Amino acid sequence: MHRRTVIERSSGLRESLIHSLMMAEISVPVVLVLLCEVNPAVLALCASAGLVHEGTAVWDVRAAVDGGREVRPAEQHIHSFLESLPFIAISALLCLHWDQVADPARWGGRPRLCARRLPVPYLAAVAAGVTGLIAAPYAEEALRCARQARPPSAG
Repeated sequence: MHRRTVIERSSGLRESLIHSLMMAEISVPVVLVLLCEVNPAVLALCASAGLVHEGTAVWDVRAAVDGGREVRPAEQHIHSFLESLPFIAISALLCLHWDQVADPARWGGRPRLCARRLPVPYLAAVAAGVTGLIAAPYAEEALRCARQARPPSAG
């Protein structure tokens, strides 16, 4: 959608950097859940990151519209779906770890690394998937926007 609406000529680098910020925000709960035992501290951090991400998503659409990029209905529906994913993931975590939520005696701790860690090849596959399917396209978009924002060189 961003390529179709030529993001680099409308809302440009600002919107693209907001996309990078949203990816960084959502990476916090992903990394926590992959590396730490799910306890109330991890659940609270995941929920907080989800709320911050939602606020940034609103800012993102505002930046697109204010930057002159048309956000058509299809893109609005895609945004709605993407916005629901953190809520669904956090809801699933809360349901799967309800014992952590329901017992106030467990509250007040801090994140702890998992005693039984996920295998390194599994974590590497997740990192490669995220890099290839999410980070690389957003980096390409940011590069297009940065090139467009740069004034032509003299000579």
